[in-house]
Amino acid sequence: MQNESGDNVDLYVPRKCSWTNRLVPSKDHASVQINVANVDPITGIATSDYTPYCLAGYIRFKSEGDMALTALAQENDAQLYNSGGGAAATTTVAATAGDVTDE
Repeated sequence: MQNESGDNVDLYVPRKCSWTNRLVPSKDHASVQINVANVDPITGIATSDYTPYCLAGYIRFKSEGDMALTALAQENDAQLYNSGGGAAATTTVAATAGDVTDE
């Protein structure tokens, strides 16, 4: 719901899983939201922008979280490359379990 000035005033806005497009309920304590830094394709330095990915606990329970995050990051890179970014952009994912780098 929005007020007269257009601000969102809902108390709870549900998230959607980036991989399955399922709604993530508030009681899903296994779900994670990971912010992946966008990297400048020319210099290779992380910019101040990021792309958030939300993974539901269902995906993590089936041990498909790593595959889903890698595929989503590669899809984002392909979209950046096709939008006229010049060289292919690289994405670096820093997860809590370890570092995953996709170049």
